[in-house]
Amino acid sequence: MRDVFTLASALALYLLVCCVPSAAAKAPSVSLHVSPYARPGGDGSPARPFTTISQALERLRQIRGGASMPSAAEIVLAGGEYSVTATIELGPRDSFLTIRPARGQTAVLMGGRSVLLWEPVRDPDVRARLGDAAPHVMQADLREAGVRDFGALSNRGFGRPLKPAHLELFFEGLPARLAGWPDEGWARIADVPGGPDAGVFCYEGDRPSRWKDAREVWVHGYWTWDWADSYERVESLDPATRQVRTAAPHGVYGYKAGARFRFLNVLEELDSPNEYYVDAERGILYFWPPQPPRGHRVQVSVLEEPMFTITGATGVVLSGLTLECTRGTAVVITDGRDNLVQDCTIRNVGNVGVVIGERREDYQAVLYANTTLDRRGGSGNGVRRCHIYNTGDNAVLLGGGDRKTLTPAGNFVEDCHIHHFSRWGRTYRPAIALDGVGNRVLHNRIHDSPHSAIIAHGNEHLVAYNDIGRVCLETNDAGAFYIGRDFTQRGNRVICNYFHDLGEAEQVHAVYLDDCASGTIVRGNLFYRAGASVFIGGGRDNVVENNIFVKCRPGMLVDARGLDWASFWFDGRDDTLMKRLAAVGHDRPPYSVRYPALRNILSDDPAVPKGNRLERNICYDGACIKLKHGVLQKTVRMKDNWTAEDPGFAAPLPENPGPHDFRLRPDAPVWKTGFRPIPVEKIGPRGNALK
Repeated sequence: MRDVFTLASALALYLLVCCVPSAAAKAPSVSLHVSPYARPGGDGSPARPFTTISQALERLRQIRGGASMPSAAEIVLAGGEYSVTATIELGPRDSFLTIRPARGQTAVLMGGRSVLLWEPVRDPDVRARLGDAAPHVMQADLREAGVRDFGALSNRGFGRPLKPAHLELFFEGLPARLAGWPDEGWARIADVPGGPDAGVFCYEGDRPSRWKDAREVWVHGYWTWDWADSYERVESLDPATRQVRTAAPHGVYGYKAGARFRFLNVLEELDSPNEYYVDAERGILYFWPPQPPRGHRVQVSVLEEPMFTITGATGVVLSGLTLECTRGTAVVITDGRDNLVQDCTIRNVGNVGVVIGERREDYQAVLYANTTLDRRGGSGNGVRRCHIYNTGDNAVLLGGGDRKTLTPAGNFVEDCHIHHFSRWGRTYRPAIALDGVGNRVLHNRIHDSPHSAIIAHGNEHLVAYNDIGRVCLETNDAGAFYIGRDFTQRGNRVICNYFHDLGEAEQVHAVYLDDCASGTIVRGNLFYRAGASVFIGGGRDNVVENNIFVKCRPGMLVDARGLDWASFWFDGRDDTLMKRLAAVGHDRPPYSVRYPALRNILSDDPAVPKGNRLERNICYDGACIKLKHGVLQKTVRMKDNWTAEDPGFAAPLPENPGPHDFRLRPDAPVWKTGFRPIPVEKIGPRGNALK
């Protein structure tokens, strides 16, 4: 058997094809300096720095002239806070440029404003609406703080375009809550008069009867399915009938009795510390600060466009920066090669931390509609050793590569710490949305989100040595790693990761190969309290081998949905799978050569999940394998799976184990099955930068 734990050959291929070292690593020939405290009229020298990055870029372009291969350069930022009021655009003429802080200093780039002037609420009408909270709430005039555009809530959510967030407030670097009800948990739909698509539902209880003005109230909910959420504007609210009418397009998949939801943007519900409300008509910000705001950092987001765009450049490096407090996305990299975001902190953004490739407005299209096959991600572009958290949507959209030709991009996310993402878009806004061909997600720590950690689309990606825990906490029918509804997305590898402590809903999985996903290798992973850990949902040619499953329910689950409830994909009622086969030319090179099983799939009982293998896995303190349909007894190969008691762990597993706790003794009985050692010491970010 091929050594399942050595990834050197695969990584070498990526590096050879896609990751040519950039000239930005060389000593810069030009260094220009910027300081937020500089006087106007500087020349970019250490003694007379520029006041803005844009001034430094303009000067650098003058120095370089029209050079087709510019020499390496750097822009050095003195410590302090920089206000970013428009996108900093970098292109081919800015190649081989590094933007970094001065040694030992912290440069913070902020797409918002600090709010300094606060006063108690004195308006008697507002105080009456606040009730008992009134003595605790402070107010600030946003216009005096330099904010004229207050943004607006929008119909975000499953299947909706990725839109900039509204104005948000951050206190001491953490997001405050928009005032709403309930503060914890959910309200429930009591009834749906007129049916699911009428745009009307009834709520339980009388809480809204105390609200004076419902004109700007919104609702957010999981209206029908626990994997699809959306935000809807309330058109009218009638406390007498307890009826809410929403503005079109109404809740995604319609409304259903018993579904969970929340009211948002309600002044009367500003009743707890760290909640805020914006009176857009008057330009007043109301806030219950956890501590007196004087002497504390209070910011509001303003910028809706990306903070940085890197388009068609080579070797641009954003290094060691802190990017924060923006309504939109921090960095967008399109085309080009060897561009890098490294050692950065990206936090408190309304949309995405970093986009590599052309941002698809509707990411759900990757899973539920026909898609474009090329996302203009360039090659060798990546995110490394970054701390990304509190993003409204994804942490990283990682695209690149050509699916028609199966040409890899070699783009990557490595050694990053990513957590508390999907703050606003609660479903299908994973930490890393992986697309294209031949990209990699290695050695990251990902945790704390309502839905998935990684959602993949495309071919021959490598997801390895990641520590993924506490995800899928708010949703159901969800996977920490998810790929689905396409026979052709093959060659993806999920290797030597640690999946643990996932949400407890019945249909939460660690690796979810949904709706006929095929040709994925799941090898050498650790699964602990990870639901029904590996779920093969009707697909083919998937390999699940040499994994350890502990306290899972079960470790492996396989169904034959194409012969059951999903037969509509094969009898002509739904042509999604067939269109996706045709879109890439599954019966012609390169697909027919790279994946021979695809060549004649349509004449080989495509609804039958053939070719799946479950071999040499350890199942401990939990069920091992469940086959949901009888035909699978003949079509799934199951061999040498350990289902006895202790397989030979070096020490008893603690209640909250780390990867190292799953080591096996040299004399462990499980070695006799052919089980191979898993290099648990390699899981998670490498080095000390993120510890």
